Amino acid sequence: MHSIWTEQVTLPQFEPLRGDARADVLVIGGGMAGLLCARLLTDAGVDCALAEADTLCGGVTQNTTAKITAQHGLIYDKLIREFGEEQAKRYLNANLAALERYRQMCSDIDCDFETRDAYVYARGERKKIDDELRALDALGFHAAFAQELPLPFPVAGAVRFAEQAQFHPLKFAAAIAPGLRVYEHTPVRTVAGGTAEMEHGRITAERIITATHFPIWNRHGAYFLKLYQHRSYVIALENAPDVHGMYVDEAEKGMSFRNYRDLLLLGGGDHRTGKRGGGWKELQDFAGKHYPDAKLHCQWATQDCMSLDGAPYIGPYSKRTPQLFVAAGFNKWGMTGAMVSAMILSDLVTGRENEFAPAFVPSRTIWRPQLAVNAAETLLNFLTPTTRRCPHLGCALKWNSQEHSWDCPCHGSRFAVDGALLENPATGDWHGAPGKEQDA
Repeated sequence: MHSIWTEQVTLPQFEPLRGDARADVLVIGGGMAGLLCARLLTDAGVDCALAEADTLCGGVTQNTTAKITAQHGLIYDKLIREFGEEQAKRYLNANLAALERYRQMCSDIDCDFETRDAYVYARGERKKIDDELRALDALGFHAAFAQELPLPFPVAGAVRFAEQAQFHPLKFAAAIAPGLRVYEHTPVRTVAGGTAEMEHGRITAERIITATHFPIWNRHGAYFLKLYQHRSYVIALENAPDVHGMYVDEAEKGMSFRNYRDLLLLGGGDHRTGKRGGGWKELQDFAGKHYPDAKLHCQWATQDCMSLDGAPYIGPYSKRTPQLFVAAGFNKWGMTGAMVSAMILSDLVTGRENEFAPAFVPSRTIWRPQLAVNAAETLLNFLTPTTRRCPHLGCALKWNSQEHSWDCPCHGSRFAVDGALLENPATGDWHGAPGKEQDA
């Protein structure tokens, strides 16, 4: 169950840390966000080190659908209602700037970068589409209405963002990693002040950036309340049509479409981690009905870290940790979120102001409806009588029969049948003897 991106690329390898080291800035986490932070800082002349628990881009990044777009569902009407036009415009401009930064960097990199229009479609009523178009008009951004789409079902309408992009994420990562000071297989155990402790050494730095997908320290920032995780599934189809763009449903459980070379990537089957969902079967059933001549090339799943209000948390880890910074909660838009994080954090850690930073401040209010959902899920799983519990904060683990893993519905940690850690925020294996059972 590996993505198509891993079929074609071998990333550079780096030795683990052995002994003590110093740096101006330490980046923890070697996914796309951490890698871009290290690249931008190093290019700016900053002495930067990166510590990765496993291998570069070996987690969520290798399972992305690799869309680079400022269109993040029907988000701008929501952002205006909740934060006002000024903050919504900052969010929009930050993601447009991220798109252009990728375009600039990819001009010299062979990473299958392609300009494509992006669409959010609605299969029901058109009102949400019209509301989003009005919101974008208020922000001074031209988005077009579209109705005739090359999809196998009718739509009520869609919002089109012209000239967005898609690429091969691991080819890009392989091109920007050389020349960086990277320590692979170097999990960080603790951070105290400006020192990060590893199994075989420590790194002391003036500033530390945590880019671990889900922040792994609970003492500050309350990220265990502000974030939850969501799984989604992808199948790559041979002998399927070219849809000439990137498409996502405005509905949470809808489907996404994009092509890579002669393959159609169909995404969907979503569910909160630890819950039931349609998974690959939903996608395969859809393909069998609408693309009967298509052949399954491969399939994979990914995990998205969801914030309370739809915007990522990028900036100081908490008000009490001025030397520690965070990038998390990219929702389903990890590629643009990664670049936005790198642009903002490379400024903040070097003492420069960033015009986009106010839209992503991690210490903003947590009083959102999703908070109650997260709290209820945590309470329910704390009270579930089972010995199979997540080592992160003690929630009951649930068996995922599709992926043969033990998943935490509270914060999204995942474990193999033998207890080996698959996904954070847990930082180590579960040492029980899980066995197997039906989905709870």
